[in-house]
Amino acid sequence: MIVSKHDYKRYLIEDKKSLGAKDSFKEWLFHDIWRFQRALRRAEYWTNCHKSFFGRALALLFRFYSKKVGQKFGFTIPVNTFGAGLSIAHIGTIVINSHTRIGTNCRIHVCVNIGAATYNSLHAPIIGDNCYIGPGAKLYGDITIGDNTGIGANSVVNKSFKEGNQTIAGLPARKVSDKGPLQFRSFSVTQSK
Repeated sequence: MIVSKHDYKRYLIEDKKSLGAKDSFKEWLFHDIWRFQRALRRAEYWTNCHKSFFGRALALLFRFYSKKVGQKFGFTIPVNTFGAGLSIAHIGTIVINSHTRIGTNCRIHVCVNIGAATYNSLHAPIIGDNCYIGPGAKLYGDITIGDNTGIGANSVVNKSFKEGNQTIAGLPARKVSDKGPLQFRSFSVTQSK
């Protein structure tokens, strides 16, 4: 969570690196996902770090702006749900419950829905660091997903996979590999050399 100006700058740097956005005016202006993520981080900064009347007013303004930009692209992503290094793969529907907590370096694709349990909207998923969430994945309920977990396309995850370093997929999701997304990435890099 962003709790200082230093955190805010660090989150922006990590998000930009994860997205592969370049340091150019063109990217700053026309990279739509990067524009949304900047708006989201600005809203988080003002919401968490400024408690004066003026700060709260700006927090409301920036939250409204990030919500409007998000609606344009199909994102319903509340403040303080993602850690640094967020990478949204494509423009398209992504719905996240406000009580969800997702760690650093998450890559998320279109048509993902991360929601609460049917019996209590406060019980939402907690997802670790370095996770990959494939297109169309649905995660819901009071569940925990461990670090370095890959979630396959169109998976339905309704139970915890706390151990991490794995890939899960299916309906309902089950463990399909002992390798997480980072291990696959390093494997593919070594193979291509």
